[in-house]
Amino acid sequence: MWIQKIKEADFLKVSTYLIKWLLYGSVVGALTGALSTLFLNSLATVTELRINYTFLLYFLPVAGALISYSYLKFGKNAVRGNNLVIEQANGGTERVPFRLIPLTLIGTLATHLFGGSAGREGTAVQMGGATADFVGRLFKINQKERRILIICGMSAGFSSVFGTPIAGTLFALEVLALGIFREEALFPSLWAALVANWMAIYLGATHTHYSMGNIPTTTVTLVIKLMFAAILFGLTGRLFSRLTDYLKNKWKEWFPNPVLKSFLGGSFIIVLVLLLGTRDYLGLSLPLLQQAFSGDSAPYAFILKLLFTSVTLSTGFQGGEVTPLFVMGATLGSTLAPILGISIPFLAGLGFIGVFAGATNTPIACFIMGLELFGTDALPYLFLICVISYLFSGNSGIYESQLIHIKKATLFEMNE
Repeated sequence: MWIQKIKEADFLKVSTYLIKWLLYGSVVGALTGALSTLFLNSLATVTELRINYTFLLYFLPVAGALISYSYLKFGKNAVRGNNLVIEQANGGTERVPFRLIPLTLIGTLATHLFGGSAGREGTAVQMGGATADFVGRLFKINQKERRILIICGMSAGFSSVFGTPIAGTLFALEVLALGIFREEALFPSLWAALVANWMAIYLGATHTHYSMGNIPTTTVTLVIKLMFAAILFGLTGRLFSRLTDYLKNKWKEWFPNPVLKSFLGGSFIIVLVLLLGTRDYLGLSLPLLQQAFSGDSAPYAFILKLLFTSVTLSTGFQGGEVTPLFVMGATLGSTLAPILGISIPFLAGLGFIGVFAGATNTPIACFIMGLELFGTDALPYLFLICVISYLFSGNSGIYESQLIHIKKATLFEMNE
């Protein structure tokens, strides 16, 4: 009899948990999906304007100064962006302010309109986190539920901006800390990600997909080559995160005034464009992705995209890092493919995911994203690339607030 009562009590607890998070996740997912769709449509519009009206690039320094001024004047703790959201998902007690939504949305659109090199996931994750915290205050949830709800906002933002709900689910759980996986948030994160993706699709959001072409037959030689490439992907992710962090500190040391820093950062981007004679590295650089998969990208494209993005983000412009990481990885893979004697679209696809895995320290989420974007035919290769890239990318990724509970070096310690 008492065993039956325990089973009934457990069933009631699980049912209550399920119903509660179906409600919370639906609200956060729907709102975040709608915001992401607005963002994606607006981003497409400003990108087209920048391409059609090339003179807009010369207003980039002014745009940067205005972005930094708006954060200085109105931002307060919102200036920490993604790191603020991650801190709260890890148990912080600061409010994720609602003003973060217009600040990051307008700031990112301005960055792309005038030619900064940045991504989009950061904006979506921040909007999702701010939306989740706002919903949590409406429902008057407790601190533990708040942490889970902010994770839901993160997964919803990532899912709806890339069209990858399972990767979005795992990204929000995995990015918080090395060595810890928040299982209690698994279902809420998944449901919010699914609802956000459904809402974005319903509202007309579209996502670009690429093909890896024919998947080669497994051989010892191929595996060795891929392991070598994976090491380079991980080191590239590490280079990007370390260079961006270094430049942030140096720019801050040289120019303590954030408005002046952003103005000079925008000016530096203009100088780079004039010196190189190309605008391929501005904005998302999606044409570079297409060139990478077709084998038409320049052999040095990955390092130039890395430089443009590090300068843009280190000087106070808004946007994410993930899409530029996709570009760096795909173009690096495209460059390595002829050298290693591997199919270009195949290695470009692996690089697309591999550099991302290394820079974010989220190998499982990146592996799943690879499956969602490219299909299951390359499953073992995708997993191999993500794991090795992760191992060689160092402990510190692009998110400063990502906790390190288990350092990677301890994985190699042998206990007697």
